[in-house]
Amino acid sequence: MAEDIKTKLERYKTAPFDSRFPNQNQTKNCWQNYLDFHRCEKAMAAKGADAAPCQWYYRVYKSICPTAWVTTWDEYREEGTFPGKI
Repeated sequence: MAEDIKTKLERYKTAPFDSRFPNQNQTKNCWQNYLDFHRCEKAMAAKGADAAPCQWYYRVYKSICPTAWVTTWDEYREEGTFPGKI
């Protein structure tokens, strides 16, 4: 399984099609992958496991989300005012 994830990450170019978000507007896809990445990191840290599988969400949101949004959300998380549930 870990090898499969590593192989996918090596071949990664941009976010693949996600059937949960079939429309042209990818705002929700961006938001969901941002949340999934931080939830995954939190869960892996709690287990004491390697967070390598979380890199998939990181790469997807980095390729879809505008940098200004990510910067703002990161600031909100640091301040403790982030509106999402992580």
